[in-house]
Amino acid sequence: MSEESHWLDQIRWDGDGLVPVIAQEAASGDILMFAWMNREALQLSRESGHAVYWSRSRKRLWHKGEESGNQQQILSIRVDCDEDVILLSVEQRGGIACHTGRHSCFYRQLNEQQQWETTSAILKSPDEMYKK
Repeated sequence: MSEESHWLDQIRWDGDGLVPVIAQEAASGDILMFAWMNREALQLSRESGHAVYWSRSRKRLWHKGEESGNQQQILSIRVDCDEDVILLSVEQRGGIACHTGRHSCFYRQLNEQQQWETTSAILKSPDEMYKK
């Protein structure tokens, strides 16, 4: 077994061959997003230094920022103690990680009235980022 495949074999892939991934901004510590990777996505992310995810809805590899330009440059890749969650420490290019145009996908917080309150402004309109 080559060293290259060995580290991938240590990941506990789910029944669909996926592993959950958390992207955390290195500079601020902000959790930017949650996504999935398959073996190829994790390998490509390691090789390219930019986050590549598996899109379950599109059923294909998704290079973060391929349409919006908001790439994630990977500073480190970590695995948790159970080897079933990946944590990426990233530099978020363009300052926007969410497809809604916000810095983070976690822009809603449960308030005292048990309502989801938006806590972050849209930095750039999705219409400007995604030309369909």
